Amino acid sequence: MYPQINPIALQLGPVAIHWYGLTYLAAFALFYFLGTRRLRHEPYRSLVGQGAWQRKDIEDILFLGVMGVIVGGRLGYCLFYKPEFYLTHPLEILYVWQGGMSFHGGMLGVIGAMVWFSHSRARPFWQVMDFVAPCVPTGLAAGRVGNFINGELWGRFSSPDLPWGMVFPQSGSMLPRHPSQIYQFLLEGLLLFAIMWLYARKERKEGQVASMFLIGYGALRFFAEYFREPDDFLGLRALSLSQGQWLSVPMVIGGIALWFWFGRSKTVAARA
Repeated sequence: MYPQINPIALQLGPVAIHWYGLTYLAAFALFYFLGTRRLRHEPYRSLVGQGAWQRKDIEDILFLGVMGVIVGGRLGYCLFYKPEFYLTHPLEILYVWQGGMSFHGGMLGVIGAMVWFSHSRARPFWQVMDFVAPCVPTGLAAGRVGNFINGELWGRFSSPDLPWGMVFPQSGSMLPRHPSQIYQFLLEGLLLFAIMWLYARKERKEGQVASMFLIGYGALRFFAEYFREPDDFLGLRALSLSQGQWLSVPMVIGGIALWFWFGRSKTVAARA
């Protein structure tokens, strides 16, 4: 039985601090911590002069990334999942407190923010994306913990014999389901982090680390969606795939194409 966790972590008079908000703070803190460790990896460790990376770069990336996550995540949800509703209720796009964020939209928002960062700092765009990519999965893991605490995004029905099958009363059914939030925490969060961090520790062709993130996240999200209940207002789409799966397909295809494209380069990530 789902334990019915109180979504409010701390109540200070009229001010309520939600667990979900704290998971976002944890995600940003983990990104900063990992970013400082990333500075020790090549090619960033060896970059000198105007091209040298510093802690201030991590702070600026984090600030811009947060803006990209919030704006892109919200707009992505509105456009990818409920376009008809928000076209007729445009003001409700601003009602972020009602929930509704999309990872794929947030990713596009972060990409846009990194385009701005790389242009304003005169840094190669793919060098920036390679820096960011291994620091992201732990934040995704924190977000899935928040989903579980909120009792949202539950899984599809599971076998009654599944030892970890869980009943989510808020789903409107008392049948056991897959705790898909935990699956995604383990796959898109911890497993993807381990893959990305180990892969990025060695010098790669510029752009290949970011490409590997696209491949890894897209593939793991596609697999996890088989256990996650599709949004009730969308259901399954063509070929019995969910919206999340269809949004992950171009990530995998694009990531593979980019990985091979960058692999044709004769040099590793550029140094200054």
